[in-house]
Amino acid sequence: MTHSIFLAIGAFWLGACPFSVWIGRKLAGKDIRKYGDGNPGAVNVFRSSGTRLGILAAILDIAKGAPFVTVAHAVCQLPLPAVLAIGLCAILGHAYSPFLNMKGGKALAVTLGVLLALPHHDIVIVMLIITLLGYLLVESHAWAVIFAPPVTLIYLLISRGPSWEALFIVGVLAIWLVKQFADLRAGTRIKVKPVSWFRSWRAAHASRQQE
Repeated sequence: MTHSIFLAIGAFWLGACPFSVWIGRKLAGKDIRKYGDGNPGAVNVFRSSGTRLGILAAILDIAKGAPFVTVAHAVCQLPLPAVLAIGLCAILGHAYSPFLNMKGGKALAVTLGVLLALPHHDIVIVMLIITLLGYLLVESHAWAVIFAPPVTLIYLLISRGPSWEALFIVGVLAIWLVKQFADLRAGTRIKVKPVSWFRSWRAAHASRQQE
């Protein structure tokens, strides 16, 4: 119990570290929250400060979800419910960071880090596949990612029945819904992006041939 508590606290505070904001401020001299959607995440580092710093921010935001979860199951060999609770603490830290007056990010990258650190990798594979399909078929980014937890939950219920992993995904879904509620309210529409990309490429190719 003592190990679980200390690891949960550590996971929360590491998750709360707003690396993207710090990178923008220290390395680019910019407040990334003044760009794009105002989110203190890696996407706005890309928008405000370029690809290199954006990649660095994304790596750090993903990586901060992994250390305490890894220690919990690989070193301390804690029970699965404790490991999953520690993972949720990391996600909550990012979503409600004390460093940002409890106004954290959307918690997508840190969730990926937590999932990568969990001992069962089928969960992260399903989440990534559904997210990719969402980005390819749905116009709104918020709606593109919000499908992943429900589909993953269905997969877990079918493959394992009621489980701690399923309860963990319910927690992830709740956090994502709260953090992206405003974007989700705006609605979305189906947009098969590969078709749009092909049409754009074909138009550009035709234009070059005419030149």
